Amino acid sequence: MTTESTPVPSPAAVPPGAPVEITGAEAVVRSLEMLGITDVFGLPGGAILPVYDPLFESKKLRHILVRHEQGGGHAAQGYASSSGKLGVTIATSGPGATNLVTAIADAHMDSVPLLAITGQVFSTLMGTDAFQEADIVGITMPITKHSFLVKSADEIPATIAAAVHIATTGRPGPVLVDITKDAQQAKFSFRWPPKVELPGYRPITKAHGKQVAAAAQLIAEAKRPVLYVGGGVVRGRASEELLTLAETTKAPVVTTLMARGAFPDSHQQHLGMPGMHGTVPAVLALQESDLIVALGARFDDRVTGKAALFAPNAKVVHVDIDPAEISKIRTADVPIVGDLKDVLVDLTAAYREATGGEAPELDEWWATLDGLRSEFPLGYTEPRDGLLAPQYVIERIGELTGPEGVYAAGVGQHQMWAAQFIKYERPNAWLNSGGAGTMGYAVPAAMGAKVAQPDRVVWAIDGDGCFQMTNQELATCTLNDIPIKVAVINNSSLGMVRQWQTLFYDGRYSNTDLNTGHDTVRVPDFVKLAEAYGALGIRVTKPEEVDAAIKLALETNDRPVVIDFVVSADAMVWPMVPQGVSNSYIQYARDHAPAFSEED
Repeated sequence: MTTESTPVPSPAAVPPGAPVEITGAEAVVRSLEMLGITDVFGLPGGAILPVYDPLFESKKLRHILVRHEQGGGHAAQGYASSSGKLGVTIATSGPGATNLVTAIADAHMDSVPLLAITGQVFSTLMGTDAFQEADIVGITMPITKHSFLVKSADEIPATIAAAVHIATTGRPGPVLVDITKDAQQAKFSFRWPPKVELPGYRPITKAHGKQVAAAAQLIAEAKRPVLYVGGGVVRGRASEELLTLAETTKAPVVTTLMARGAFPDSHQQHLGMPGMHGTVPAVLALQESDLIVALGARFDDRVTGKAALFAPNAKVVHVDIDPAEISKIRTADVPIVGDLKDVLVDLTAAYREATGGEAPELDEWWATLDGLRSEFPLGYTEPRDGLLAPQYVIERIGELTGPEGVYAAGVGQHQMWAAQFIKYERPNAWLNSGGAGTMGYAVPAAMGAKVAQPDRVVWAIDGDGCFQMTNQELATCTLNDIPIKVAVINNSSLGMVRQWQTLFYDGRYSNTDLNTGHDTVRVPDFVKLAEAYGALGIRVTKPEEVDAAIKLALETNDRPVVIDFVVSADAMVWPMVPQGVSNSYIQYARDHAPAFSEED
């Protein structure tokens, strides 16, 4: 089993064929087929209906009918994030298209290669407030790499080919293709491959040699270096090259929320996840470093804390394929624009040349870091109310499933616990909504991942709040034989919001109780809900029931499984850096925390 994937072929790589007279709708389907697309997630409607007619007869495209367009978008994300391939989703105009906006924004924030194809009203009706009309190109322009409006059938092949190229090259991301209904219905002479012209699109992949040499020299001279690894390493398929650089430089490695699995958790040089809920060694390593080597990372506020106080004594080497990210938040002493997979190879070679092959002298730095690891190991306290510890549940899911599984999380406390307590040994094993923080991501993303990776066990680790936003996709899973496993970490509340209310608002729990868990009316009852959708429903309330439920889920592959883990509402995510302060104020646990106050 491999995490590598076959890239989508470019139009030029496909043998040309004789022109044929077909409709624009047929051209949409034919273009996707010629580009090597095999799976699409969608929901038909009036303005996209012409495309669905030839799609009905396609032998190469598997269309999966979702229950909500947002689910289709997240499924395409999960498909892409678990496999490295392009995710494709289709929707109709107006509300169908606007329902995709959240998933498109999510893909944009997390650099997920996504193609969204939407129907549009007749071009003659555009601008008249026609039925189910929305300016989806205008709406999505800030959250896509590019948005196309197609009004002519003969533009369809080249536009879709260009969209696929843009979405999957450089810094990956979402591209929207909006096609009017008259363009879908009109006939034209289809020829493949089309001529694709993108004069303004030239991603830089090869880094400047002098910059690489300067970075290598800084690493060779550093006494307290840290490799700050972001999601770009995963998207750039550069994990092996990262491992080589890390073992050559002996520098400590931290992996952000988006980079979990980019570097093996079991490796001695790995300090864990940095940031607001990162490990103490990872957070303080960055804070006390004299050199940060940022690799496909963007100095997100959840990593830096108050940016002006972040790593005050560190120089910065920043490597990214997107020049817009470099020095956006933290000025780079050595900026390097290029493809990480190639840059890391060059950087390792330059470092060896700069040091003459001699081992770095980092013993004092490692003594400090190992002391932090010993003093502040990742852990948790048992709940005082006698209910399940959510950390234990998630830890056991990871241990019983193993590193070959895929884990998609919703957003909130369970997301942080899944990032902390599951051990990730390979890239593409961890899927989550990192930048946008989209509740409802987990179930459809897991569904998409299972389509892309049918031989892997795929878990959706969800909260009781998140689960209620997109659980209708269980119907899609049941009817399309997509046997995902869903672990609902049911603390009967919007857990992360409740945690902030506990810490910052004197325990005033305004509108965060959901009444789904222990000692409540259980609306809805997640076991009954699972059964209604044709899934296996299980409820777990005691520690001794946890392993048996997980094993039953792992053994059940003829339908989806939903486990309602009834956990304590008082469990909190620790460590934690309060928002708006220096990362030096990281708190290991609540008992060791000062009085919190929000600061801008």
